[in-house]
Amino acid sequence: MAGDTLLHRITDYANRADPYPLYAELRQSRVARQDDGSYVVGTYHDIAALLHDPRISSDRRKLNNPDEDAYDLEPAFISVDDPEHDRLRRLAMRPFGPPHTPGRVDAMRGGITRIAEELIAGFRGKDRIDLVDDFAYPLPVTVICRLLGVPREDEPLFRAWSDTIIARIDPVSDEDSAERLRAGVAARQAMGLYLGELADRRRGHPSDDMLSAYVNDEGSEGHLTRTELMATSVLLLIAGHETTVNLITNGMLTLLRHPEELERLRRQPSLMPRAVEELLRYEPPVQMLPQRTPLADIDVSGTLVPKGAPLVLMIASGNRDPKRFHDPDRFDPTREDNQHFGFGSGVHNCFGAPLARVETQIALTQLIRHLDSPRLIEDPPPYRRSAILRGPRHLAVGFGAAGS
Repeated sequence: MAGDTLLHRITDYANRADPYPLYAELRQSRVARQDDGSYVVGTYHDIAALLHDPRISSDRRKLNNPDEDAYDLEPAFISVDDPEHDRLRRLAMRPFGPPHTPGRVDAMRGGITRIAEELIAGFRGKDRIDLVDDFAYPLPVTVICRLLGVPREDEPLFRAWSDTIIARIDPVSDEDSAERLRAGVAARQAMGLYLGELADRRRGHPSDDMLSAYVNDEGSEGHLTRTELMATSVLLLIAGHETTVNLITNGMLTLLRHPEELERLRRQPSLMPRAVEELLRYEPPVQMLPQRTPLADIDVSGTLVPKGAPLVLMIASGNRDPKRFHDPDRFDPTREDNQHFGFGSGVHNCFGAPLARVETQIALTQLIRHLDSPRLIEDPPPYRRSAILRGPRHLAVGFGAAGS
């Protein structure tokens, strides 16, 4: 049956530039059992139900055959279930958003705009750029460094760590899997120790950043332990830039492939928030959620998924489901009915979604405003290896001139 090897084909790098025909095939199966005993779900309504089902765990330790070597630090809140998830997430959220710090993201708009303008100013005298290396990567990295309180000069360290950690979580079984796991464990330990030591130096010497808040603010709900702080900080540092890099890059790639929509946004920048929501549906930065496990036997569209089996939710497939979205393969920046899975859904919806939205709205607005006659130099571009965090590794963009 085609479903037996469907996940292998989806994760095959040869299909990275356009996995959407495979997602359409997956939706025909609704639930596809793989030869490794995992189950892949691809329809919108099934994914939505599972994301809100308390019988579905995000804790990989609940798998029938958990890999004990994978647990180097304590799991971050994204990888545990309630009530522990709720406690950790609330403590992590205290210095970031409502109800304790409601103005944090809005207060960052001016700074994000200045970072974008400074990066674009660096385009002067050029007629082409690599959008990833010259803009889409440095913008969110600068933002998350400032937010957490990480010295910007240490960015090369955590870029290498991030790449290694992400390679570890990809659902690809091959002769290199064990080595990727070992390298990912070591990278997460190293990043965690680095961030823990950085936070320790802020204890009693706070500045206006989240690491300082975690070690100096004593709320009524308690505080993160040192190991919890390390795991949380690793998660926020990686998630705080990796998904946004893809969202900005996928977004600009999509707009360059739809020049009429790019021009409409140039004329009507007020449409950008809605356009970003459509980009989250049409080309989401996270393609799948590979770390879900049923806590009991569960029926999914007539397929019995047994307790403890690996469950993969292909959210990018759900975002293109014609039973939920009209004309789903069409990019429509004015789409109104757009309850997508770009940031997940349910209790594990993306912690940093408000910041990623603001960064992407500002980034794309500034690029459209300042780049004269932008055009793709290579299409499709070379993609990153990751099938989970799917986006171009490089995006060569030519233009007539950069505005001031």
